[in-house]
Amino acid sequence: MAHTAMSSVPGALVRNQPADDVRARWLAAYRAVRAETERRASFLSAEDQIVQSMADASPTKWHRAHVTWFFETFLVREYDKSYVLFDERFPFLFNSYYVAAGPRHARPQRGLITRPNSEEVTRYRAHVDAAVEKLIETVPEDVAPRFFEILEIGLNHEQQHQELLLTDILHAFAQNPTNPTYDPDWQMPRGATGPREVNDFADVPAGIQPIGHDNAGFCYDNELPRHDTLIPKMRIARHLVTNAQWLAFIEAGGYRTPSLWLSDGWAAAQAEGWEAPGYWRQVDGTWHVMTLGGLKPVDPAAPVLHVSYYEADAFARFAGKCLPSEQEWEVAARAGLIADAFGLAWQWTRSAYLSYPGYRAAEGALGEYNGKFMSGQMVLRGSSLATPEGHERLTYRNFFYPPARWQFSSLRLAEFP
Repeated sequence: MAHTAMSSVPGALVRNQPADDVRARWLAAYRAVRAETERRASFLSAEDQIVQSMADASPTKWHRAHVTWFFETFLVREYDKSYVLFDERFPFLFNSYYVAAGPRHARPQRGLITRPNSEEVTRYRAHVDAAVEKLIETVPEDVAPRFFEILEIGLNHEQQHQELLLTDILHAFAQNPTNPTYDPDWQMPRGATGPREVNDFADVPAGIQPIGHDNAGFCYDNELPRHDTLIPKMRIARHLVTNAQWLAFIEAGGYRTPSLWLSDGWAAAQAEGWEAPGYWRQVDGTWHVMTLGGLKPVDPAAPVLHVSYYEADAFARFAGKCLPSEQEWEVAARAGLIADAFGLAWQWTRSAYLSYPGYRAAEGALGEYNGKFMSGQMVLRGSSLATPEGHERLTYRNFFYPPARWQFSSLRLAEFP
């Protein structure tokens, strides 16, 4: 059965004039998303929420404040001219990369912001929540459609940071020799392990196929416009590559064979000393991996996680296969050909992150959301075990630089006749 994403955010309602029941649904959606951020942060101490383990990661406290700044900047200050800033220093501290929204604190130095503390960030969130909830109930009908459109972007934006909150704290915990546990009850999602046919490939429908979002419900601008693309005759693996397959790659000298690697990938592997996926380590001669549930033995049947694009590409070459393009992946997923497309791991594709034909970024600061990053990055498809429920869809385009390993990233193979 083809996958259909179900969202708790009433996206399609943004196109209608909001009646009272619609406003109530938006209010419930807003509260649910904001509560999920706090639920994820509740496993962490105040000290945990400050740490920044690398420049690409951010402290939990910063994530909580930044998504609040987003609502304050793009929603509250635009639609409530009587609104009083919680703290005039916060726009500088918690802006991320929106140049048009003003100056900002340097990203690699976010972990140095010990003050404001976590409790003050909690008060900041409450201050902005009160303003947003008031606007949801009272914003005039003539401006409501655009208001709820921005609200929807903000909710999806916060869901993205909910995932980053987990990947970033896992990276921090992985640097700690005491192997901290985020959630002692955490388990891999159901379906992550089980029988998998290594050579189980499906024929992807060839020919001219539509790609991109159909404008039914929410999407980011980089998923548009919908357009036709030519899919060659090819086959795609039904399942993700497993840890058992990756162990075979390690044992065969995959990390010591330069002919398997792209030049930049080999340089990165040598510079970083890669010998296995991210967070893998030997304990008494047995491979273990840091997870949200702490340090655990590597499960051979589970999908491999925390591999870079460079590693994924090298493994595909080792296997005599390749990675699918994002277009091939989307067509296969829409046809229901891949069994674990969502909820386990983001999957690297061989596609560079570029604009679709006819793409135009939005006007203003919100136009900086996706378009300006379309250079030097690679596309991942699907969703991961850290992705909030309802945040996945067939056309979603995630993107990271090729060396990135701290996300829940994996791969599936493709082959051509």
